[in-house]
Amino acid sequence: MRKASFAAMCKLGKRVIAKSILVAIATLSLFFASDRVLPQSASAYPFWAQQTYPETPREPTGRIVCANCHLGAKSTKVEVPQSVLPDTVFEAVVKIPYDTNIQQVQGDGSKGPLNVGAVLMLPEGFKIAPEDRIPEEMKEKVGELYFQSYNEDKENIVIVGPISGDQYQEIVFPVLSPNPETEKGVYFGKYSIHVGGNRGRGQVYPTGEKSNNAVYNASVAGRITSIAQAEEGGSQVTIQPAEGSAVVETIPAGPDLVVSEGQEVKAGEALTNNPNVGGFGQVDTEIVLQSPTRVKWLMAFIFAIMLSQVMLVLKKKQVEKVQAAEMNF
Repeated sequence: MRKASFAAMCKLGKRVIAKSILVAIATLSLFFASDRVLPQSASAYPFWAQQTYPETPREPTGRIVCANCHLGAKSTKVEVPQSVLPDTVFEAVVKIPYDTNIQQVQGDGSKGPLNVGAVLMLPEGFKIAPEDRIPEEMKEKVGELYFQSYNEDKENIVIVGPISGDQYQEIVFPVLSPNPETEKGVYFGKYSIHVGGNRGRGQVYPTGEKSNNAVYNASVAGRITSIAQAEEGGSQVTIQPAEGSAVVETIPAGPDLVVSEGQEVKAGEALTNNPNVGGFGQVDTEIVLQSPTRVKWLMAFIFAIMLSQVMLVLKKKQVEKVQAAEMNF
C-alpha cells in the first residue's frame, strides 16, 4: 500500500511539474508573440473564468460566466453551417461588433483601444481542427490566433483572447466534426452550440472588487468635505455623514468624478460616471451532424420519386395515344 501511495504521489508530482513547464512555455511564447496576434495591453482575462468555474463556463441557468464580470450587454453573433458531415472541417464565425472609434479605460487610467475575446462551447466530440487539416483558404481567415481549450478534458470548449478588436471583430474557429463510427458517445443528430463574446474590460474582478472601468458610489450619506488627488492616481473623496466619523472613498484613475466639494450625496449615489464602453453578449445556435448514408438514401428516394413522376407522365401519354387511335378506328 505504501509503495502504491508513493508511486501515485510521484506520478501526481510529475504531472504538476509538466503542467507548470507547459504554462511557462505558453506564457513565454505569448510574451514574444507579435502585436498582430496579441494587443500590447491585455485587458481581458479568460483564465479567471477557468479558475473560478473549472468544469464549464456555462451555469445551470444557461448564462455564460463572463457575464459576471462584463456587466454591459452587447450583441454577439455566430455563423455555423446548418449541417456538417462527420470528420470534416468547417468554419464557426463569431462576430463581436462595436464602434472602433471609441476607447476604453486601461488599467492605468489612460484611454486605449478595446480588446475582444470569445468562448465557443461546441458539442461533445467537436474540437479545433489540427493544423494539417485546415485548408489554406481557411487559414488565411483564421489568421494567427491562439485557441485554448477550457481545460484538459474539454477540447470542445474553446476560448480565445484577449486580442485586438481593431483586427478581430470576426473570429473564425476552424472546427473538426467527430465521426460516430470511430468515436464512442457521439451520434448523428442535432446539437446545441453556445457562444459568448466580450469587448472591452470587465467591471468586476472574480474576487468581487470593482475595476477602474466601473461606477463608484458613495457608501454613506453625507456632505463631501474634500476631494484630493491620490498619489497613485485617482481621487480620494471624503464624505462627512450627519453622525459619526468621516468616510474616505478611494476612486482609482479612470472614472471621472461627477460630484464636487460641499455637495450632499445619498448612500449609493454615483460619485463617478460610467466609463464602460464594452460589454458581453451570448447566443445559442444548433448544428446537425449529418449521416452520409442518410444523405445517400435521401438522394436515392428523391431520384425514385422523380423517376416515378416521369414514368407516370409517359404512361399517361401512351394511354392518350391508344384512346385517340381507338376513337379514330
